[in-house]
Amino acid sequence: MRDVLTKALAGAAGLFLASCAVGPDWVLPPDPDVSRYTPEPTRSPRADAGGPPVAQQHFVTGAEVSARWWAAFRSAPLNELIRMSVDHNPTLQSAEAAIHQAYYNAQAQRGLFFPQVAANYTGSGQQFSNMATLQPGDNPQLRYALHTAQLNISFVPDIWGANFRAVESLDALAEQALFQLEAAYLALTANVVTAAIQEASLRGQIAATERIVKIERDILGVIKNQFNAGQVAQVDVLTQETALAQVEQTLPPLQKALAVQRDLLTALAGQYSADEILEKFDLQHLTLPTKLPVSLPSTMVARRPDVRAAEAALHSAGALVGVAIAARLPNLTFTGNPGTSAFKPVELFTPGTIFWTVAGSATQTVFDGFTLYNRQKAAEAALQQAGAVYRQTVITAFQNVADALRSLQADARAVQAAIRAENAAKASLEIIQKQLALGQINQVIVLTAQQAYLNALIARVQAQATRLADTAALFMALGGGWPQACTTSLWRECVMEDVPAPVRVTEAK
Repeated sequence: MRDVLTKALAGAAGLFLASCAVGPDWVLPPDPDVSRYTPEPTRSPRADAGGPPVAQQHFVTGAEVSARWWAAFRSAPLNELIRMSVDHNPTLQSAEAAIHQAYYNAQAQRGLFFPQVAANYTGSGQQFSNMATLQPGDNPQLRYALHTAQLNISFVPDIWGANFRAVESLDALAEQALFQLEAAYLALTANVVTAAIQEASLRGQIAATERIVKIERDILGVIKNQFNAGQVAQVDVLTQETALAQVEQTLPPLQKALAVQRDLLTALAGQYSADEILEKFDLQHLTLPTKLPVSLPSTMVARRPDVRAAEAALHSAGALVGVAIAARLPNLTFTGNPGTSAFKPVELFTPGTIFWTVAGSATQTVFDGFTLYNRQKAAEAALQQAGAVYRQTVITAFQNVADALRSLQADARAVQAAIRAENAAKASLEIIQKQLALGQINQVIVLTAQQAYLNALIARVQAQATRLADTAALFMALGGGWPQACTTSLWRECVMEDVPAPVRVTEAK
């Protein structure tokens, strides 16, 4: 109840003082005057007609991004890993603590709207020497005690709104801390999804390489049989052995990359590398989302946490201009010191022991070597800088969305081309294997076919992984789906369960 009363009084004082607060009043930046992300209307990805069938994706303009956007990949291990990461990743815990720090700094600044009162008690005793002080006829009382209790009261009325602007700036920083938490959450979830897709890609590349190794060994067996039968020269055997060794040589780097990727996923989950996560990922168990929401530009700007953080920084910088202007204006200070003084503690507050002092002062800087003037100019320059950073952040946000849209439009054709190349290389290699068994072709043709099939297999795996990663990049570019109703204290439950909360606040609970 006391906190509620304090906030109410501070709010009333702020509203009263806002009318005379110097400096620029905060106005939300206007939405960008654009209606789309690319010069041409947004078109859904389309594969070439008549080519190998590939999964289709459709852009849904104006649709909202789900708070649990990663669920569109339909992977239970991925859902569990993200939940673990959100619960245990120290980066999110640090961002959450920063919100509380910013909130309490703003609350502490609100205290200056009220008189500052300090209580003081002083007890003293004194013993006088007989030889130094006593004269004939004096009172032989040589020991004295004095007890004083008083209040030190000071109040600086916020006549120019300096404290109002300071509170406004700190409130904006608290908002910025919340948006930075959103950004950290979005980056974490996107990094987990991307890292899982990369692990799946590496597993696919390893499986493809192992398939080629088996084919190379089978071909080597055929050539050895032909050599034993005197049908080929020893150089053909050695050439095939070299080709097999070269393919086998590509496996350790892939296995190393997979191990490193597992370490990354473990770290993202907030675990030590020795406690490797149990979840594993492959391309067969990651579903490509088919319906992709594309938020309207105004919605994207309102949702992107980096844009909102830059907006809050702009708000804070504007309020600090008011603080700098107020510092150059006359200031009033009122002080009061009521108290009581007595020889014995029990006599305090008895009639005749009360004293008080009331004073008021006005202060105006006459000359300070242009210190305050230059501080105001610095604050105004900081405001211009924050405005430029905000505009650049918005431009970058549009670029990110446009890049993701164009990437996805190209990815469908890239996957289709990779599948076509793989099918052709596989069919060619199968024919060449049969011809090799009949002794109808030379070793050079065999080697060329083997390398072409290996390259086609790896390219198809990478193309599929790229399409999945670009899909995740679109979700991230649009700002994820942090619900507007999420509170600071319940954000985990809110974003992880996609359950709306009653109201969004920036206060720490």
